[in-house]
Amino acid sequence: MAKVRIYELAKELEVSSKELITVLMDEFGVEAKNHMSVIDEEDADLIKELYSEQQKEAADKKEIIEEYESKINEEITKQQSKNSKRRKSAAVRKAEAEKAEETPDEVIELDETIIVKDLADKLKKPVVEVIKGLIFQGVMASVNQEIDFNTAEKLIESYGSFAVLKESNVGEIAKEQEDEIDDVNEEVSEDTQVKRPPIVTIMGHVDHGKTSLLDAIKESKVTATEAGGITQHIGAYTVDLNGEKITFLDTPGHEAFTAMRARGAQVTDIVILVVAADDGIMPQTVEAINHCKAAEVPMIIAINKMDKESANPDRVKQELTEYGLLAEDWGGDTICVPVSAHTKQGLDTLLEMIVLTAEMQELKADPNRRAKGTVIEAKLDKGRGPVASILVQNGTLKSGDSIIVGTTYGRIRAMIDDKGAKTKAAGPSIPVEILGLSEVPSAGDRFTVVKDEKTARNMADARKEKIRQEHFQTSNRVSMENLYNQIQEGKVKELSVIVKADVQGSVEAVRQSIEKLSAETVKVRVIHGAVGAITETDVSLAYASNAIIIGFNVRPDNNAIAIAERDGVEIKTYRIIYDALDDIKSAMIGMLDPEYKEVVIGRAEARQVYKISSVGTIAGCYILNGKLTRNCKVRVLRDNIVIAESTLASLKRFKDDAKEVAAGFECGLSVEKFNDIKEGDIIEGYIMEEIKPKGL
Repeated sequence: MAKVRIYELAKELEVSSKELITVLMDEFGVEAKNHMSVIDEEDADLIKELYSEQQKEAADKKEIIEEYESKINEEITKQQSKNSKRRKSAAVRKAEAEKAEETPDEVIELDETIIVKDLADKLKKPVVEVIKGLIFQGVMASVNQEIDFNTAEKLIESYGSFAVLKESNVGEIAKEQEDEIDDVNEEVSEDTQVKRPPIVTIMGHVDHGKTSLLDAIKESKVTATEAGGITQHIGAYTVDLNGEKITFLDTPGHEAFTAMRARGAQVTDIVILVVAADDGIMPQTVEAINHCKAAEVPMIIAINKMDKESANPDRVKQELTEYGLLAEDWGGDTICVPVSAHTKQGLDTLLEMIVLTAEMQELKADPNRRAKGTVIEAKLDKGRGPVASILVQNGTLKSGDSIIVGTTYGRIRAMIDDKGAKTKAAGPSIPVEILGLSEVPSAGDRFTVVKDEKTARNMADARKEKIRQEHFQTSNRVSMENLYNQIQEGKVKELSVIVKADVQGSVEAVRQSIEKLSAETVKVRVIHGAVGAITETDVSLAYASNAIIIGFNVRPDNNAIAIAERDGVEIKTYRIIYDALDDIKSAMIGMLDPEYKEVVIGRAEARQVYKISSVGTIAGCYILNGKLTRNCKVRVLRDNIVIAESTLASLKRFKDDAKEVAAGFECGLSVEKFNDIKEGDIIEGYIMEEIKPKGL
C-alpha cells in the first residue's frame, strides 16, 4: 500500500505539519513522531475527507455571518437615518469610537439575563462584532434580544475577561420592606381608630352542637353538607344584630383539629365555648379552655341542648370550676348562657352578651390604613385557581391591592363576601374570599398590603429563601455533637406519609395529628402536605421515599391510580379523620419488629444409637412428654448442657415417615448437621412463636 509523508499531506491541505500530527494522534490514534513520518494512503484519504467537510462547514457559516451582518448593517443604517436629527457631535462620536477600541474591563458584572446591545456596551465592542461572536457560539441573537448568563459568560471569556453574576439585592430590599411594614403596623393613632365588629370563635367538643348553634344564629344549614356531622373546614360569617355586626369564626369540633382551634383563638376577640348540658366537660372542651387561656381571650360559656330532659346546667357549672371558671351567678366572672340550638332558646341573650363583652373590650381599628389580617382557609379551585378566605383585622382591603401572604403574593382580582356576592372593599373584622394569589397560602398566614406586586414578589422570594436556609440548618445531619446520640438511638424505623387534602387547614391538622402518633419504635414523618387531588408527582415522591399517601376529601386522578398500581404505592382516601388515624396506627403496629417467645413442644430420650454410613447417626428415642414434629427446631442436651442446636432432619415411626410423634411412643430421628448423639441424650423440640404487637 502506498505511503504518504505528513509534510506533503499538510502542504496539500494548507495546514501546518504540527496541526496535522495533533489531528492524527487525537482523531485517528496514529503515532506520528515528526513531519517526515509516513501514513497509509487510506488514512490520508480519510483526513482529506475530514478537512473538506470542515472547510465546507466554515464556508457555510461564513456565508450565514455575511448575510446576517448585511441585515444588521441595514437595520443600523435605518435606525441612524431615523435618528438623524439627534445625531451626536463629531467629538462625541470620536470619543465613543475611541472607547469602542479600548479593551474591556477584566471583571464584568452581569444579571441573569442581558440584552445584546448592553453586553456590547459592557465589552466596549461594536454590536456587530458581539453578534458575530454569538453566531460562532451557535446563538442567533438580534440587537435587542436577551441572552442568558452562561452564553454571555462564554463570549466575555473569549475576549479575555471574566463574568460574574451580580448578587441580587432582593433580600436587602425585602428586609427594608419588612421593616416598613412593621413601622406601618406600629403606627397607631387614637384619632383614626373607630369601633369594629367583634370576631367570635365557637369552640367545644365534637357533637356538642357548635355548628347547629351557628346555624341557628345565622339561619343557614351547614351541618347537612358535612361528613359525619363534623365541621371539616373553617368558615367565617357576619351577622347583624340591631345594627351591630358580629363576625363568627367556625372552627372544627374534631379532636384531631387542635391546631385549627388554636389558630382560631389567635385571631379572635371572644370565644363561645359550647358545652352540652347533658354531656358536660369533655377532653376537647378542656383543650379549648387551655387554648383560650393561653391566648388570653374572654370566654362565654354556651350551655347547649337545654331542650333535652337530661340537661343539667348546674353540673356543667360545677365541672367548669375545676378549670378555674366560675359562673357569674355563682359569684364569678365567667358568663354562662343556657341555650338550645334546636328551639333557639337563649340565643338573643347570648348575642347580647357578645355585644356587651365587645363593648367592655373597646375593640377599635383604623380603616384608613393599609390592610392586614389572617388567612382563615385556603384551597385550590379548579376554575378559579388559588382561593383564600381571609379575615381583615386592620385597615381596608380593596380589589386591586397587591398583598404578601406568608411566602405567597398576588394582586387581588376579585373579592367575594360571606353571602357569595362580589365586593370591592372589606373593612376591619370582615371576612372575604380573594382570588389572584400566585400559590395556595397556608391557613393562619398573615397578609399585608404592599405598594405593588413587584414588592410583594420580592418579599415572598426572600421569605422562601429564608425558610429554605433555616430548613438546611435544622436538617438532621450527623455531626460530632449528635453522632453519639444517633448511635445510642439505634436503628429507628420510620413511616413516611404524604398528605393531600381539599383545604390547607385540613392538611395542617392531619399532619400534626399523624406526627403525634410517633412512638419510640416507629417514627411517623409527613414528608409532604399540599392542597389538591392526588397526582402523578405525589405517587412518584411516595415511590422514591417508600411512603404511603393519605387523601382527605380528595381522590387520585386516573394517571395517579395507574402509576400507583404499577409501582405498588398505597393510596388511602378518607372523609372522617378518625378512620385515617386508626389505619395509620395499624400500619405502625405492622411495622414493629415482631417479638418471639420460645415454646417447648416435647422432649425425647435417645435409648439406642445406630450409625449408617450413607445416612449418618440415627437415634432410637422415646418421647418423654409433649411431641416432636417433622422439621421442628431441636437442641441436644447432655447432662442438661446444650451441646448442639439444629433442626430435625428426619422423623420416623418404624420404616414410615411421621409428621409428629406424641408422648409415650418410640421413634427414630436424625439431627441435621449433628452425628454425635449418644445414648441418654435428651432431644428437646421447640418452636418460636411470634407475639403480635397489640399497640404502641
